[in-house]
Amino acid sequence: MSPLKMILSLILPVSMRLAALGVTVIAGPVVFGVLNAPQVRAQSTTTTSALLPSFEVASIKPDRSGGSLSILETRATGLHASGVATKKLIAFAYNLHEFQVSGGPNWVSSDKYRVEAKVEDSMVEQLQKPPLILQDDAIRLMVRSLLMDRFHLSVSHVTKELPVYELVVAKDGPKLQESKPGDTIPSAWKGPGRSGQGSTPVGVTRWTDRGSSMPGFAAQLSRHLDRPVVDRTGLKAKYTFTLEFADDRTQPTMPRAAADGDLRASNGPPPESSGPSIFTALQEQIGLKLVPAKGPVEVLVIDHIERPSEN
Repeated sequence: MSPLKMILSLILPVSMRLAALGVTVIAGPVVFGVLNAPQVRAQSTTTTSALLPSFEVASIKPDRSGGSLSILETRATGLHASGVATKKLIAFAYNLHEFQVSGGPNWVSSDKYRVEAKVEDSMVEQLQKPPLILQDDAIRLMVRSLLMDRFHLSVSHVTKELPVYELVVAKDGPKLQESKPGDTIPSAWKGPGRSGQGSTPVGVTRWTDRGSSMPGFAAQLSRHLDRPVVDRTGLKAKYTFTLEFADDRTQPTMPRAAADGDLRASNGPPPESSGPSIFTALQEQIGLKLVPAKGPVEVLVIDHIERPSEN
């Protein structure tokens, strides 16, 4: 079987599931922190790297730059990553959120790497053709193979009952504008603003979305909140909206759902901010609400992993 046919046989079922969810997928380059990817079930743990497509060449080196920015870009020609922890690579490879990856030594979250991987030339042209979703899925499979070969990764998956958020319509009803045909762009983020810089208020992130389905929006919220978000709105159309809120990545005391399901602030007084929390913004600005609940969540367990040798 040719490499391209192998990729299609492995990822077409996944792609059809994504389409059924109404998720718009845009080809790279993509910054991993804002990837719009829903949860999908990991492949069987019996899969080996020999059964997966692989990069033609790949370089993995420790990233000791000390920067806080973590970037993972996919292209038809391959993959570029810098400041990326192994846990993030694993989450990307299996199309899961980081909070769905557990186990392994501490270094899988702390050690950062720079990865440059190249797809063989014969496949590049094919990966540039529609449907573009195949490009990211193909790269994911190659990263999975890379992790097995170079990190000696082995995993298993379980389903656990964990805290989740349910996305519902607030009591006053939704405040959403239905998107016009063709009015579709990937989610755009701006912020958080700083004094004297641009039009975004200090400490506030602006999130603009056009042509977003509610399942797709819930998937994005999951990534932002580091917790599964389940769409319970019953809204079937695609929508255009803008949210402005104090970004929890710069506002560490933003309310979270505790183990007992209550929303509460973490330790310490809230820092000054000119914007509401994302929970308040959802209700006031677009008429939706996040309700703490519990539900089944797929968790990928790291059974074995080793640091890669430098090359």
